[in-house]
Amino acid sequence: MFEIGNSLREARLRRGVDFAQAEVATKIRGKYLLALEEERFELLPAQTYVKGFLRTYAEYLGLDGQLYVDEFNSRFVSGADEHEPRTRRSAARPERRNRRLETNVVLLALGAVAILTVIVISAWKVSGGTTPATKPTTSVVTTRTGAPPPLLTVTALRGSTHVIARVANARGNVAYDGTVQEGDAPVGIRGRRLWVQIDSPENLRIQVRGKLVHVPGLEPRVIIITATGWRPA
Repeated sequence: MFEIGNSLREARLRRGVDFAQAEVATKIRGKYLLALEEERFELLPAQTYVKGFLRTYAEYLGLDGQLYVDEFNSRFVSGADEHEPRTRRSAARPERRNRRLETNVVLLALGAVAILTVIVISAWKVSGGTTPATKPTTSVVTTRTGAPPPLLTVTALRGSTHVIARVANARGNVAYDGTVQEGDAPVGIRGRRLWVQIDSPENLRIQVRGKLVHVPGLEPRVIIITATGWRPA
């Protein structure tokens, strides 16, 4: 058993090929090549396409295409209809909408708490009090005094950027899946290790444990976030 996606990515990097070059040579869209390297096979139309794309891409990179098809069959094919990935993706859409709704409700609740805190402190000052011992928090993603900041906090600087965060790795549970828009409140994502795909990193203000970090690029990028910072996936 071997990692299909990592093996493809390493072969492409060794050859010094980017997705645009690979797309022209293989006639496979770049987003599907990226999906193969991330083992996100549900993004492809059907298992037949996955196998064909795997064979073509692997042989283009100088690898044994049949070996990759056999590995895919042994790990991901269970005899179900070839259109199963598309069905799973369709079934996941309501779940994603529910997660976004839950996120919005949490953000609204945090905003209400912050406003109430400001009102109480302002009233206390007007009544003749001195500087309060505990200052109100300014971060909408911090819910209690003394709590550590989220592992990852993203704020849109311009436009809108789609962000997907999974726990631990590319096959982990989805911690966040949504579009961060300019003017929205910061989005805090907690965890110990996150696999994160960002459509346009340059459009975001990114913080790791409350510290500002710079992730360059206007193209989709996949990174790993830990308490010590970030690195490419």
